[in-house]
Amino acid sequence: MDVRTKRVYEPAAHDDGVRVLVDRVWPRGIRKEDAHVVEWLKDVAPSTALRQWFNHDPERWDAFRERYAEELESHPEDLAALRALAHGKRLTLVYSARDTEHNQAVVLQQLLTGRRGAARKRLH
Repeated sequence: MDVRTKRVYEPAAHDDGVRVLVDRVWPRGIRKEDAHVVEWLKDVAPSTALRQWFNHDPERWDAFRERYAEELESHPEDLAALRALAHGKRLTLVYSARDTEHNQAVVLQQLLTGRRGAARKRLH
């Protein structure tokens, strides 16, 4: 599965393939038509409580990944929706976080492509 991540504030590109917004809250300052997303999957994003707890603190990254994977494990239909959109196509997970290494799109990419050891085992 070809899955990429990209900030919503970066210009959309033809090679992005299917662009899916994976934030629970719509990004500030972006009009819906300018986001160029085919789908906004709010439910695949971390819960509000988890997002607020994490607050993009790199020191909480490992715990965030585990907690987020647990949330997704209890709602397998959310990952299934992403897999269905990506079937045979490149999938670009679009997010608004400034930190390009510590955000939910990175976790989703790892889970979808099988690069996340412990969380992957639980979700498959």
